[in-house]
Formats: sequence, C-alpha cells, structure tokens
Amino acid sequence: MDLSNLKPAENSTKTSKRVGRGQGSGKGGTSTRGHKGQKSRSGYSKKVGFEGGQMPLQRRVPKFGFTNISRKEYKGINIETLEKLAEKKGLTTIDIDALVDAGLVKKNALVKILGNGTLTKKLEVKAHAFSKSAIEAIESLEGTIVKL
Repeated sequence: MDLSNLKPAENSTKTSKRVGRGQGSGKGGTSTRGHKGQKSRSGYSKKVGFEGGQMPLQRRVPKFGFTNISRKEYKGINIETLEKLAEKKGLTTIDIDALVDAGLVKKNALVKILGNGTLTKKLEVKAHAFSKSAIEAIESLEGTIVKL
C-alpha cells in the first residue's frame, strides 16, 4: 500500500453537487435554478398532480358510481368441479385446503359453492358461502355442508 492507491472509505463522500456556495465553486449565482420564475424562488413546492395550469388528469376523468368498502369478493366453485376433484383425488370431504392443493383457489380466498352441474357422490363440503341450488344438490345426496 502506498500514497498512489489511497481512496476514501465507501459511502464516506458526498456525490451530490453543493450549490449556492459562491462564484468560485462554479455553482454560484443562480445556483442551477435558472433566471427568474416560480421555480427559482425559495419555498417553491409543486402541488401533487399539478400540470402547469392545464386541468389535471384527476379532474378531467369522470367519476361516478359507488364503491362499497365492505364488499366481500368470493371465488365461485361449481359442484361439477367438486365432483371432478372428488373423483380424481378420492375425497369424501372437500375443504379449503383441498381446493388450494388442487390449485382452484388461493390460500386466503373466500369460497362460495355454486350449483352448476350435477353431483353423484355424497360429500361433506366446507366453504364460506353456498348458493341455494348448491345446498339442495349436496343435501339431496345426504351430504353435509359446513359454513366457515
């Protein structure tokens, strides 16, 4: 090691230019702000979404309707899908874990069983919600439903 390969420690030097420190620095005078105008003054801050006096996009785009913040979004699964899953895996109880393993729903999804298709097996089905037709189809074969 000698004087030719000395350098400062990592992250110990500033990389940003120091402006407004006199003419000798080369960054004095207007301090890179240009001449006159709102942006050259102290205390200037642009409002979020400001477009130079043009009507901002947020105010140009029409807004209508209502968004219910309490809405629950269910993933619908038909009983024909349950039938196929039960045959394929040899299940008598179908719950959220079985549906997640089969790749039909994500881990934290709310599941609603819908009544499309036909059911031929007696099943115990556990889900967050059921349609009337699904309840009838499952219970007509003496299966059971469990609401989570």
